[in-house]
Amino acid sequence: MLTARLRLLVPRRLLLGLACCCLPSLAARADDPKDAPNSVDVSALLREAKALQLQYRESAALARYEQILGAFPRNYEALWQAAVLSVNIGTRYTDESRRGAYYTSARQFADRAYAVNPKGGEANYAVALTLAQQATIRSARDRLSLYKSMKPYVLRAVEYSPTLPEAWQVLGRWNYRVAHLNLVERAYCRLFLGGPPTGASNTKAMEALRKAHNLDPCRIQYYYDLARVYQNQRLQQSAREVLKEAAELQPMTGEELEISRRCRKMLEQMGGS
Repeated sequence: MLTARLRLLVPRRLLLGLACCCLPSLAARADDPKDAPNSVDVSALLREAKALQLQYRESAALARYEQILGAFPRNYEALWQAAVLSVNIGTRYTDESRRGAYYTSARQFADRAYAVNPKGGEANYAVALTLAQQATIRSARDRLSLYKSMKPYVLRAVEYSPTLPEAWQVLGRWNYRVAHLNLVERAYCRLFLGGPPTGASNTKAMEALRKAHNLDPCRIQYYYDLARVYQNQRLQQSAREVLKEAAELQPMTGEELEISRRCRKMLEQMGGS
């Protein structure tokens, strides 16, 4: 099931633009440089971290952000990027305890980013993302509570940063998962959580995923998510069209290669070519 996994990947291509144009404003968001050790050059470390991300060296990039945070604990860019990287690294572990440790660390970074800038779309996205990933390793009861907690963060993420494609992806997945709560899950929400999350629908899921796809047409994960929702809603022709577009993309990572394989397999099963 599409959102049972709720596995998200860090968008690489968005970082390319940020690496080129955002460093002055990011440095301004840091704590007062006069209070930091002379050996810490925030701008240089931010450039290095982004370059490492573009090279898919995420553990090394995370280490650079953590180095920044050692000197500037309230650096907004380092905090939300560290949260997203921690999630991305954690998803690769099959051992649940190690995955959980990364997700816990991600949640701490995200909460700190939110405390620094509660109206930052990136911070709200980071919190929603970490809640989504924590839900994948929690009990059914805790999972439902996390889904309900996600709603305000993911809505604020797209409100404050409407051009952030990954925020739209999380919103699309949230809508889809909540719209498909079963009778037992809905009963539990009514009894113990004050009711299930409201406002979710398959239509909103498709709209959000199309938005993510339009904002970043090079991201194969968006094609896959959208095709899965189309298929579930019996929109076979729309699903085939999206999957054919996905087949034209060149995978850049092992994760993207696996998603590309899944897209091809789905298209074959639907009778596409």
